[in-house]
Amino acid sequence: MEILNLPGIGNSGQDHWQSLWEAGDNRFLRFQPTSWDAPELDDWIAALDRAIGVCSAPPVLVAHSLACLLVAHWAARTRVPIAGALLVALPDPDGAAFPDAAASFRPVPAKALPFPSMVVASSNDPYGSVAYSQAQARLWGSRFLVLGDLGHINGSSGLGVWPEGLAILSVFIGSLTAQP
Repeated sequence: MEILNLPGIGNSGQDHWQSLWEAGDNRFLRFQPTSWDAPELDDWIAALDRAIGVCSAPPVLVAHSLACLLVAHWAARTRVPIAGALLVALPDPDGAAFPDAAASFRPVPAKALPFPSMVVASSNDPYGSVAYSQAQARLWGSRFLVLGDLGHINGSSGLGVWPEGLAILSVFIGSLTAQP
């Protein structure tokens, strides 16, 4: 099964778990918007469409931060099938830390996602509270998992390859293949 990595604003650096997962497993592909630092929603949606278009079967999306909002917007605009989405470190677009450069990602669709999904949150994420992440997971029909104090679950969190995240992804993918 192909897995599309969808990093957030600024892309994921070499110490980010998404980059490390790609380096260690050729099932992982990365979508490529025009700009990582000046994100425009329509451009990111087009980039996601292109990335899904080169997959041989409906992929699993692994989104981090701003890309979680991308997935919700993309799902509201398309009927292209995907296997499911793991949404990690969901930012609150109305929170004080949300970057002005990502204003085009507001407001976030509040309808159920048409594919299996799971929101993974940290208990001390400066970009999105547990309460916000849980409320969005409920609106989207996503499973919800809150972890300990992992910050924004990024390269700065010092997670390395993040074995716990790989285990979460493995269980999530297993749940997709177990469905009738």
